[in-house]
Amino acid sequence: MDLTNTSFMKIRRQTTVLSSILIIASISSLFINKLNFGLDFTGGSLIEIRLDEEINSLEEIRSFLQSMELNDFQVNYFGSNKDISIKVPGGEASIDEDALIVNLKKSFNFEVRRQEFVGPQVGSELRDQGGLGLLAALAVMMVYIMFRFQYKFALGALLALVHDVVIVLGFFSIFSLDFDLSVLAAILAVIGYSLNDTIVVSDRVRENFRKKRRSEAEITINRSLSQMIGRTLITSLTTLLVLLALFIFGGETISNFSIALMVGVISGTYSSIYIVCNTLLSLNITSEDLMVKKTEVLDDGMP
Repeated sequence: MDLTNTSFMKIRRQTTVLSSILIIASISSLFINKLNFGLDFTGGSLIEIRLDEEINSLEEIRSFLQSMELNDFQVNYFGSNKDISIKVPGGEASIDEDALIVNLKKSFNFEVRRQEFVGPQVGSELRDQGGLGLLAALAVMMVYIMFRFQYKFALGALLALVHDVVIVLGFFSIFSLDFDLSVLAAILAVIGYSLNDTIVVSDRVRENFRKKRRSEAEITINRSLSQMIGRTLITSLTTLLVLLALFIFGGETISNFSIALMVGVISGTYSSIYIVCNTLLSLNITSEDLMVKKTEVLDDGMP
């Protein structure tokens, strides 16, 4: 497939509509459905067990927990069909973990692999600190781009980063996936990945604007994207293959982490092309914006 002379910006209006729809859908879901915070943020109990023998379905354990008058809980496989995780969100008095294990052993033979409790106050602090860390990362990235390139590139980079973060958050909200610390770490990684793609694109755009000063902005941007699209697609594809392997073979523990990164990589590749470059065209980027400013020299030869 030859992409060396592709007019990427020819469909920039369509991609703007697509991005707007995705952003509106994500924000709407975040307001309506909100995020399904994991135990890291809500507090609660986590028990992971390994059964001696496989059971027919998780409904057996779910029915048993309901018979103990537990209604708000999650039961999932992680790893193999013998490995079961039981999550009960809530405050310090949510359940008696030891009593739950004793009652479970009356009906099932298993080994306890992990047992922990996260208090609601700790969860609240983690949620607040994680949100502040996310905002701080976005602010630092914007300042970095502004100093390295120019304010129009900084605005494009900021929009791309916000776009990627909102898309990942919206994906988890729409599909009601657990949002825990591993997903937050994945979002921070997505910010770095997206920024890397943005810098690659911005570097090539700036270089071509300085070489072809009389060329139209859209033509210059198309040329820049054509020159770096092969590298970008190969990098994204190999990253996605690794993440897919982690999702398939990594088990329940890192499945949501892998999903967040896969969505982020796809969104980051897309945004570095159509959000950043779209913003530059909308702000009427010209070669004059990227000219190297020369220091004026006075008559005595001193700058």
